[in-house]
Amino acid sequence: MNEFITIKKDEIAEIVEKKSKFIANIIRIETQKEAEEKIKEIKKKYYDAKHNCIAYRVYELEKLIEKSSDDGEPSGTAGGPILNILRNQDLGNILVVVTRYFGGILLGTGGLVRAYSEATLEALKKAEKVKRVLGTEIEVNLAYSQFDNLKYYCLKNNINISNINYLENISCILTMEEETKEKFMEDYNKKDIILEQIKILDKKIIDKSI
Repeated sequence: MNEFITIKKDEIAEIVEKKSKFIANIIRIETQKEAEEKIKEIKKKYYDAKHNCIAYRVYELEKLIEKSSDDGEPSGTAGGPILNILRNQDLGNILVVVTRYFGGILLGTGGLVRAYSEATLEALKKAEKVKRVLGTEIEVNLAYSQFDNLKYYCLKNNINISNINYLENISCILTMEEETKEKFMEDYNKKDIILEQIKILDKKIIDKSI
């Protein structure tokens, strides 16, 4: 699996260059199909804009898929520069659509490259970045009296707790990085964390704060 950086949630930024308005939408995606659907949605939203230029990078089945489009702008002035920014920042599973409302003044090829790049960078500045890494899910069962200890342990070790069920005991799913799993198992075997049962589930791609 290729580790890469992506965004936690979608962002938008807007710049004005010589009366032309550039609106950059950056969108987290998981598949190429989703990217193409989002592009259609953006074009529908900004139906009256002159250009909706796009670039995306998405990992599917261990394969990197890249695409860019100048959408009627001079070749190499919009989609390509946007894609280069994603490459240079090692960003994946991201779609960028920069919409341009023409202001009546020609910008020239250099001006277009700068404007599309600046709009993209402004949106990326606003975005919280996360790293996509290989992790593991572990199902655990424990006594109510041990739950606060587990929550403290997970907080300290960057382990996510989800799917909490309050039954006779508490059961929940822990999601952690592969390297954290080794320490978790050591601490469990040493009784540093007290659990009634554990079951290792599937490996999973997870987000890691950076």
